Amino acid sequence: MRSAEDGFGGPQSITTDVCIIGAGPVGLFAVFECGLLKLKCHLVDVLPRPGGQLSEIYPKKPIFDIPGYPSILAQELVDNLMVQIAPFKPGFTLGERVEQLKKQPDGRFKIITQKGTEIQAGAVAIAAGLGCFEPRKPDIPDIQIFEGKGLEYMVSDPEKFRDGDVVIAGGGDSALDWAIQLSAVAHSLTLVHRSATFRAAAHSVETARQLESQGRMRIIVNAQLHKLLGNGHLEAVEIRHNDGRIETLQANVCLPLFGLSPKLGPIAHWGFDIQNNQIPVDTEKFQTSVPGIFAIGDINTYPGKLKLILCGFHEAALMAQAAFKYIKPQEHLSFKYTTVTGIQGL
Repeated sequence: MRSAEDGFGGPQSITTDVCIIGAGPVGLFAVFECGLLKLKCHLVDVLPRPGGQLSEIYPKKPIFDIPGYPSILAQELVDNLMVQIAPFKPGFTLGERVEQLKKQPDGRFKIITQKGTEIQAGAVAIAAGLGCFEPRKPDIPDIQIFEGKGLEYMVSDPEKFRDGDVVIAGGGDSALDWAIQLSAVAHSLTLVHRSATFRAAAHSVETARQLESQGRMRIIVNAQLHKLLGNGHLEAVEIRHNDGRIETLQANVCLPLFGLSPKLGPIAHWGFDIQNNQIPVDTEKFQTSVPGIFAIGDINTYPGKLKLILCGFHEAALMAQAAFKYIKPQEHLSFKYTTVTGIQGL
């Protein structure tokens, strides 16, 4: 899976039946429900990989309320959903934020990301969870100067950092997981954490310590980012130890991985009703105040709403039926059980 802009001559123009904004579990399951109705889907997410919060915040957290699974790890659920939707061959634009959503005179929609990728769709399903996730940034003077010039808040392609001198700051699952993975491609890798106790899975901490003993990474605890140095591009990172000592590390890449914070973002300006940072929908179609635009999962609100993945799956099923009728009003929709029809890709 690649971003629509990734060495293929700039931003692309994509045509699909349903554009799903958000590639978390509910957005992924919506692909399955749409696929059963022969609707092609394309997903857009600001995060660099599918899975939403499950993959980025708590990939190894057990989930107990998925039918048929007494317990399943968050990332395992995402992986299973990806396998489930594979026959329908969805498209993905990852690492890009939708900036504009415009209804066209013919009733279709134009979706434009901040990188200029353009998607033409018959219907839109907003499955953006709690909104557009933005990285929590460290309190460092003039940090914006180095953004995109060695300072990154997400990893979209590990190869981008091959042979680099990489400093990762953070102590959660994301920081540990990327430190482990990037240690295989970086020239040097240093993991900096403000505490001696990590908030990541014990296995990840153990793996990182093993890599440190092999000389493949350095782990500095009880310290935090203090200053970024460079002329036009990051060249070094200053860290401040808890005892006040300042240490300078050579680095052309710095990844502060302190988690993500949800914000409604551009969604608030797309022309439909918003209530308390949520999108009101009906419970027949899960349609917003704009016909053809639907909202499913944690982003929506209605009487009796429960913020459960299970409920989002139910909403995705009804949304797909309504999207079909919106896109193909002249066609008869005949609902059939998958136990009878099986699963057939597009």
